Amino acid sequence: MERSGTARSDTARSATARSGRVLVAGASGVVGEAALRHFAGLDGWEAVGASRRPPRDVEPATWVALDLADRARCSEVLGRLGGVTHLVYAAVSEAPGLVAGWHDPARIEANRRMFEHVLDAVADGPLEHVSLLQGTKAYGVHVAEVPIPARERAPRHPHDNFYFEQEDLLRRRARTSSWAWTILRPQVVFGDALGSNMNLIPVLGVYGALLKQAGEPLHFPGGAPSVSEAVDADLLAAAIEWAATSPAARNEVFNITNGDVFVWRDVWPAIATALGMAPGEHRPHSLAAALDRAGDRWAALAADHHLLAPTRLAEVVGQSPIYADMLLGHGRDRAPLPALVSTIKIRQAGFGACTDTEEMFGRWLARMQQRRLLPPP
Repeated sequence: MERSGTARSDTARSATARSGRVLVAGASGVVGEAALRHFAGLDGWEAVGASRRPPRDVEPATWVALDLADRARCSEVLGRLGGVTHLVYAAVSEAPGLVAGWHDPARIEANRRMFEHVLDAVADGPLEHVSLLQGTKAYGVHVAEVPIPARERAPRHPHDNFYFEQEDLLRRRARTSSWAWTILRPQVVFGDALGSNMNLIPVLGVYGALLKQAGEPLHFPGGAPSVSEAVDADLLAAAIEWAATSPAARNEVFNITNGDVFVWRDVWPAIATALGMAPGEHRPHSLAAALDRAGDRWAALAADHHLLAPTRLAEVVGQSPIYADMLLGHGRDRAPLPALVSTIKIRQAGFGACTDTEEMFGRWLARMQQRRLLPPP
């Protein structure tokens, strides 16, 4: 299996003595695809992914087509699968436009039910561990400023969130079960999954390719600078493996980041270099609006370069251009307080792996180019 430049701690490496059959729910997303690929490359593990869309390049993992909103199908398909010892739940149902769905009671309930359907289907088997993915919205970063840094021991922020519904369900079921659980709260995750609703790597790659085709440098579209944190999808996958096998992760909640911080304007030259471009001017504009008008241009570009990526742009970037506008600060004329999290707890528990965020951007863009999902640099 291809590995990133992500460093792995000795503690994390020693945990691989365990093995089993891992089910990754949400296998076509940015987290799920990386986790499925990671476990498929480990000796002693059988990796199975479940999602509506097939993940890419995850051999020798297997994949089953499954709509997690369908309780009967989950019971049938996952019951027939059997033998699941470890569950990685990385699925999410997003509403059109993203933000409205984060507050919508119906969407919150839909995400709770999806998790319940999967858990019900595997919990009576030889299940040993459940990894549940959350994020920093658990601290309310999308509704209010939060303390710096946000820590896992903080009281639950008072707002409606499907994370809380899933977590409460997980804790209730675990009290009467023999399996353990771990909740991971990554900062913004970056990887090469296509069609994701929250993955900026394909967005940056497509944006750059279209500018390059037009003879332009890589102009920066964002707003006022702010300090941010990221997490490499491969690093997160290694943390999921550690959580699945380490006694120190049993029934605990952990933040995780790459271990450094960055400002978009400062990493922009490295992103431009990875795309074979020069950094351009600061030209504030909405990537969501720009890419919404670029479907025909992308289809032509993909055909010209004989890419293996879909020619339909929405299948490449999903709703991630909307997410890109949020993260790049579109329309922001002053920097807000940053939303930063502490990773002391996971490091003290034994997972000390880290990666350089600037290098991460170059690595993921290069991987997409190598897989012919983007034009060569």
